[in-house]
Amino acid sequence: MARKKKTEEAKKQTPELTAHILGAGEVNEQDITYTLENNYMPYAMSVILSRAIPEIDGFKPSHRKLLYTMYLMGLLKGDKVKSANIVGRTMQLNPHGDQAIYETMVRLTRGNETLLHPYIDSKGNFGKAYSKNMQYAASRYTEAKLDKISAELFADIDKDTVDFVPNYDNSMTEPTLFPVRFPSILVNSNMGIAVGMASNICSFNLNEVCRTAIELIKNPDHVIADTLKAPDFSGGGRLIYDRAKLEEIYETGRGAVRIRSRYEYDKKNNCIDITEIPPTTTSEAIIEKIIELNKTGKLRDISDIRDETDKSGLKITIDLKRGTDPEKLMNTLFKKTPLEDYFSCNFNILIGNVPKVIGVREILNEWTAFRSECIKRKTFFELEKAKEKLHLLLGLKKILLDIDKAIKIVRETEEEADVVPNLMIGFGIDETQAEYVAEIKLRHLNREYILKRLSDIDDLQKSIEDMEDILKSKSRIKKIIISELEDVSKKYGKDRRTEIIYVDEEESNDSDDEIPDYPVKLFFTKEGYFKKITPLSLRMSSEQKLKDGDEIVYETDASNADEILFFTNKCQVYKTRACEFPDTKASVLGDFISSKLAMDKDELPVNMTVIKKYTGYMLFVFENGKIAKIDMDAYETKTNRKKLIKAYSDKSPLVSCIHIEEDADYVIRSTSGRFLIFNSGSISPKTTKDSQGVAIMTLKKGHKVAGITLYNENMFVKPSRYRTKTLPAAGSTLSSEDSFEQISF
Repeated sequence: MARKKKTEEAKKQTPELTAHILGAGEVNEQDITYTLENNYMPYAMSVILSRAIPEIDGFKPSHRKLLYTMYLMGLLKGDKVKSANIVGRTMQLNPHGDQAIYETMVRLTRGNETLLHPYIDSKGNFGKAYSKNMQYAASRYTEAKLDKISAELFADIDKDTVDFVPNYDNSMTEPTLFPVRFPSILVNSNMGIAVGMASNICSFNLNEVCRTAIELIKNPDHVIADTLKAPDFSGGGRLIYDRAKLEEIYETGRGAVRIRSRYEYDKKNNCIDITEIPPTTTSEAIIEKIIELNKTGKLRDISDIRDETDKSGLKITIDLKRGTDPEKLMNTLFKKTPLEDYFSCNFNILIGNVPKVIGVREILNEWTAFRSECIKRKTFFELEKAKEKLHLLLGLKKILLDIDKAIKIVRETEEEADVVPNLMIGFGIDETQAEYVAEIKLRHLNREYILKRLSDIDDLQKSIEDMEDILKSKSRIKKIIISELEDVSKKYGKDRRTEIIYVDEEESNDSDDEIPDYPVKLFFTKEGYFKKITPLSLRMSSEQKLKDGDEIVYETDASNADEILFFTNKCQVYKTRACEFPDTKASVLGDFISSKLAMDKDELPVNMTVIKKYTGYMLFVFENGKIAKIDMDAYETKTNRKKLIKAYSDKSPLVSCIHIEEDADYVIRSTSGRFLIFNSGSISPKTTKDSQGVAIMTLKKGHKVAGITLYNENMFVKPSRYRTKTLPAAGSTLSSEDSFEQISF
């Protein structure tokens, strides 16, 4: 009300300003849902559909407008032209400013080294994808033309293979998609951030993609991972191979692959030269991180680091101190710096103007369907042209019967407008044929010329029959696609740039001697948050900050060098160390473990176990009354594997898991109110992590195990009541002498 009064007063004070402006100074209330639906949603959809998410041809609209402009400029052949010229011409299709267009162009060039197969051949400084400081030159200094592989983007684009739409001012038309002859969506990396969603598509080797597409066309049940080995990045590097993880990415379109830098040790100069890095980082970020670690004393074996990148390519040189083991140092750097990093895949693609996250199989199937439609449209276009030509030649064939008669008709026709009707009457041909005959030059009215034209009739008829057969036959279309893929692979295929390292060959990243060892207190909450706090910090403030409804379910004294196992609800275990987490305070929430350890979608930690050495056993208690006793050796790995699958059985929901150094008595409780004391020594240990275990407690229908705890002598007045000579057993209900409050679960 107060705001309304102020508005009315303002209108009285300035009547000359508000009188002629309808609604000026008024405040209108508007429902927030109306504003979102009518103002925000159109913007969000525009970003998703027309800007950030690529389509099945592998391009966003900005890429397509630029490349099509270069195609119209004739830059598939001939010499390079100034980039400024290209940018200016592209503004006919893309009116978003020259700088935005040029930045798009830079990423597509050979000089920038972003793409595995660049679409633009460039001359001049276009910067480098692996360096944020190496900026590209202005468009007036650089030159470009389309690369040879771009011919595969525009093949038959003038034969109605794709739809065309008017540009923003209706002055020309542009294609909605390119009729690409290979699955470019998987061959070159593509990243985009829209509103509420994103896309991050890694690149694959062209030969492997084409071979996989061919095998899928031949056999829809083909195993993708057999031919598509792993992602292949323009910057090279070494990929840590995990087939199970790759198959998940191929199936779902989501996941992460681990990329490691490539290096060489120069024994003569006692230095390490890093020549290839992951695509997710830059040389500057790596150098800054190493300098930071060196200043804090976490790296003591490096005397100097410098960027020696030049025209020959990337090169980061690390000078070592005398006596340093280069392999051990690199293992430490892989662990603590971006020299080893994850590429997160999110195959979000527009299919029929609908964004979908799909796997490689579905992407290739969608591309095959798209390419099939392109071939059908091209064939139909050529068929219509061939029929038109045949129709004209058949009219010409009738003229062959009497050329003199045709000349006589033309000569004796008094008015030009009557020539075509008289030819139609004289030879029994239609208007189109008569028009064609009438337009023949006088010099061509000889038998030799006509016979040459008529010799094409048989070839045309055969060609028409063949094209009609193609349109009716799916197998013919598939053979054409396979032939095109084989041709593209032969022309442009290259060896892999990213080397594949198998898990068994991965070097150990252990560097215990470099980890500061000091006492810490570890806390783990029900919601999956973790804190590492020093005793000194706890003495200053011990009041724990937690999310609403959260609680601490595990706390223990430990060392900064101890290993931690996080068991999850997906029957997996993630291995890490306390030193991987920063020292924090009780007044912060801590680290969210799912994000910190890059767990899978909807995966949450359910238990934390701290170990110094892999000795003893893990007890897994399941709701069905079974307990599995797994030797800790099963979780020790010689390589630095962060995640182990099948960490425990998935046959029954997990109630609890406990790390034990030696056997002891435990109390197990069911939802029916029964308690059973047993000794873990009665359970035979297993080496298979996902063992179902052995039955310890028998349960009535509808009941399950509710909890387990370590037994102590003060729990029960008569403990013999809850012990049995044989297992499994049902246990006993609490006696009148015992109370539930005495038992800690």
